[in-house]
Amino acid sequence: MTRHFVDLFKLDAATLRAILDDAHARKAARTGWPKGRADADAPARDRTLAMIFEKNSTRTRFSFDAAMRQLGGSSIIASAGDMQLGRGEPVADTARVLSRMVDIVMIRANRHEDVQAFAAAATIPVINGLTDASHPCQIMADLMTFEEHRGPLAGRTIAWVGDGNNVCASFIHAAPRFGYRLNIACPDAYAPDRLDVARAEAEQGQIHITSDARAAVEGADLVVADTWVSMGDTDHKERLAAFEPYQVNSRLMAVAAKDAAFMHCLPAHRGEEVTDEVLDGPQSLAWDEAENRLHAQKAVIAWCLAGA
Repeated sequence: MTRHFVDLFKLDAATLRAILDDAHARKAARTGWPKGRADADAPARDRTLAMIFEKNSTRTRFSFDAAMRQLGGSSIIASAGDMQLGRGEPVADTARVLSRMVDIVMIRANRHEDVQAFAAAATIPVINGLTDASHPCQIMADLMTFEEHRGPLAGRTIAWVGDGNNVCASFIHAAPRFGYRLNIACPDAYAPDRLDVARAEAEQGQIHITSDARAAVEGADLVVADTWVSMGDTDHKERLAAFEPYQVNSRLMAVAAKDAAFMHCLPAHRGEEVTDEVLDGPQSLAWDEAENRLHAQKAVIAWCLAGA
């Protein structure tokens, strides 16, 4: 059965645990190595990854390209505008064609439904590099980073402050799998998808939603922020006004646990959702978090290819 990596809630806890363990092991094994050297086992040797981008990207593009090289394979990168996708070719037709030319596909798309349709038609693994509904690769890197610096996730409290967006959704998806409590602070108009929350709660996930940022952050082991205005959002002024009370600054971090960490998936709008003193301060793990996109995605690719 072809292994797709589209949403975290579609994978069981043991699988996600194995992927994270592999990510940790692969990172540790490369200590002191040049970044261009292939891993000793090179599980993607003779394999090609196709990357399709409908949205701009820095971390996703560079991390997946470097990941495939370190796994011993190669990659082909194209924007949707470079392809017939940009001229209306059906997603399923593109999936059938690429399935005959490459070994695995990563898509950074606007619509989640397009990635689902691509995976349904493909005969090779498909990885969700970001959609409007979820960002599973980001959360795997975030959880890996927390474990590196603070240890096991089970029983910990993660506080999400800001928009209940696609990244927040994947934190919700992962909560029942890893056993952490997730406090979400957001304005009512920008709350996370109720179906995501209901599904997680049905799986014994601890999800708590409030409009009070201090209440969400109090005693938290990790505080996470993201941009208030994402790619494609058109209500810029309305969002800035609504999210102003949700800025992560030193006063807000002071009510978190004494050794609380801060993360941001980047790029950050400094002075909006987070202040310089927090993003550049000693509690910030944002730069390790960005690097770990590479290591976590290597483990995702290796897992996908192992089932091919």
